[in-house]
Amino acid sequence: MPSLTLDAAMVEQLRRVLTAVEQVLPKPVPVIDWTETHAANWRRRGNGGYLDPVPEIEAFHLDDLLGIDEQKRTVEENTRQFLAGLPANNTLLWGTRGTGKSSLVRALLHSYAPQGLRVIQVDKDDLIHLPAIVDEIKRQPYRFILFSDDVSFETGESSYKMLKSALDGSVYAPPENVLIYVTSNRRHLLPEYESDNRGAMLVNNEIHHGETVEEKISLSGRFGLWIGFHPFSQDQFLEVARQWVERLCQRNGSTLRWNEEARQAAILWGRQKGDHSGRIALQFANQWVGSTLLKQGTNN
Repeated sequence: MPSLTLDAAMVEQLRRVLTAVEQVLPKPVPVIDWTETHAANWRRRGNGGYLDPVPEIEAFHLDDLLGIDEQKRTVEENTRQFLAGLPANNTLLWGTRGTGKSSLVRALLHSYAPQGLRVIQVDKDDLIHLPAIVDEIKRQPYRFILFSDDVSFETGESSYKMLKSALDGSVYAPPENVLIYVTSNRRHLLPEYESDNRGAMLVNNEIHHGETVEEKISLSGRFGLWIGFHPFSQDQFLEVARQWVERLCQRNGSTLRWNEEARQAAILWGRQKGDHSGRIALQFANQWVGSTLLKQGTNN
């Protein structure tokens, strides 16, 4: 039987074809070592997805979150119960932007990763993949928070239905080593309109919501904890700004301190931003301390 041989041109052509095919094929997904990895993102690929490890976690500490002591206490206590294997609740952190909702979750991971806490961030549109995500981690000896940030829905979205099922204890309910933490600017995760109240009725002097409102409440009501983050008053904003100024000065070894000049600058900063949140207070402190210390160094 004659042997088959390939000339050099054909070998080179096959090599180019194989190289092209390799470039379009998805890269193999490495298995995550959760002893080293503390956080991951769910990445969509095709009809499914995979967990992509986050190499570095933002070094945000619980003590860095100022002006939200009660919210911190409640969420931290719930998380500690979870880590101890005790009953704990899925949690909705809702309220004004910039008040520390997502920063609180990151700070919890920074504080409690040594005790076995892990966080998986899932975009709102990827919540439909909750069953697949849970399958990957349900046998791991760690405690996972599935975290979805800045969530809002339109009624009927597939991810809305999946989250509702997961929170409701259905067949998609997460195992005992998983909790769901969600942040939103909306208390009920859905837009609210004046027309929603038209279906309300007065029965025996009690207000009964119409079907539209009941549907909107039905999702948020499935979270065991609602934690509200509310706008700061100007006095609260100034107090947080003061604390940040003093912390940043201390970290930079400066004797610069909060004074009337800083106070007036903070008031103007808040007015220009149209916001008195903790995020704006930190941004002010970064700008004021940084620019003041730079000028002092330049003048020396």
